[in-house]
Amino acid sequence: MAMEPCIEIDDLSYVYHDGRQALQGVSLSVRPGEKVALVGPNGAGKSTLLLHLNGILRGNGAVRVMGQEVAEPHLARIRAQVGLVFQDPDDQLFSPTVFEDVAFGPLYAGMPEDEIRQRVGWALAQVGAEAYTERISHHLSLGEKKRIAIASVLSMEPEILVLDEPTAGLDPRTRRRLLELLQTLPQTMLVATHDINMVAEILPRTVILDGGRVVADGVTDDLLSDAALMAAHGLEVPHCYTPHAELHHRR
Repeated sequence: MAMEPCIEIDDLSYVYHDGRQALQGVSLSVRPGEKVALVGPNGAGKSTLLLHLNGILRGNGAVRVMGQEVAEPHLARIRAQVGLVFQDPDDQLFSPTVFEDVAFGPLYAGMPEDEIRQRVGWALAQVGAEAYTERISHHLSLGEKKRIAIASVLSMEPEILVLDEPTAGLDPRTRRRLLELLQTLPQTMLVATHDINMVAEILPRTVILDGGRVVADGVTDDLLSDAALMAAHGLEVPHCYTPHAELHHRR
């Protein structure tokens, strides 16, 4: 029997206050355990779509998480199930120390002190930052901040991870460490990104969004190797799909 979707979006539209249409009739479902990339040009609606998954934005249409409508009576539970990592970690890290940032969610949820400490230790271990508890969050590098932002979400043990441009601004070594981390995490993932090479490497399914609409949805290898499709939506075929890369691989 096929698993029920953990994310269901049906005919979702959203218009900003200035009249700009950000989403137009978006329908999408994600099943438990899927790792899905959301790609498209700037202004395609990727971040806007992600912000609907825990009720930060509310558009016209249906959004369901774990079978529940993203609506006021269910928001607390949904926000515990959906871990949203913003593109800019400074939007997520606001406490004096790393420990307090990672502990914020469990503390707000009213968990006992022993469980909070256990969750913080576990979450920091997942991102390789066990020694960071007393560090000042805003003194960290961008890569360190991104890892702590992910830990602050993991401390709530969400079933779904939603990440907005997780590799943006990272140097190659830090980017590689982050990819290795994302590959090890078991959660369902929806990742909005311009890092097409990351998509090719770790996300088996890709959804292309353009002009606020889903224009393609399928196996990553099939979509990203389609040069005409990629060019039509302002995207480049990643290095691993170029003829030179194929020739090098065959050797």
